[in-house]
Amino acid sequence: MSSFLTAIEQITPEIYESLKQAVELGKWENGNKLTPEQRDLCMQAMIAWENKNLPEEQRTGYMGGQTCSSSKNKRREFPDLFLTETSETRH
Repeated sequence: MSSFLTAIEQITPEIYESLKQAVELGKWENGNKLTPEQRDLCMQAMIAWENKNLPEEQRTGYMGGQTCSSSKNKRREFPDLFLTETSETRH
């Protein structure tokens, strides 16, 4: 693990962009296809580098302040099914 962290610290913005492009296209700049293992390692390296060097809103997978549209300004009421006596439950 320490060698992975050491490698992450050596990634420059140019290397990061190269890794990102390789993951997006599924191949290296020379045209060779990424193996599944290479893709996984590139993704891990990208995410680790982003976590250290980019603001949250620029990181891979960032989805912003997501809210459930059905919960805006209204509260759904649910019957107290779990708080009723067993004879009162619906079947």
